[in-house]
Amino acid sequence: MDKISALRAFSALGQETRLDVLRLLIQAGPEGMAAGDLVTTLGVRQNTLSANLGVLLNAGLVRNQREGRSIRYFVDLEGVRGLLGFLLRDCCGGRPDVCQPLLDDLARAT
Repeated sequence: MDKISALRAFSALGQETRLDVLRLLIQAGPEGMAAGDLVTTLGVRQNTLSANLGVLLNAGLVRNQREGRSIRYFVDLEGVRGLLGFLLRDCCGGRPDVCQPLLDDLARAT
């Protein structure tokens, strides 16, 4: 991920509803969630959610799939992985052993 893409992703996550959506879609896993279920779970208006999903889509953090009249949303793991990679690329001054506890904590949290 380049700096411009990272800035777009960080900007997208700098708003509460969008961060909540991304975290919820991460929790949902490979099944994702229908837009209507996101509305219900988050307690936001449909048009508000739609606008926020558009920002997350443009930032490459979520993807969608039409299912008849409904749209299902998924976390874009490649986009999230790219953002994390951008943050950790130069981690610890070239000493990955220093970053290993962080990676171990992340692995245990799943």
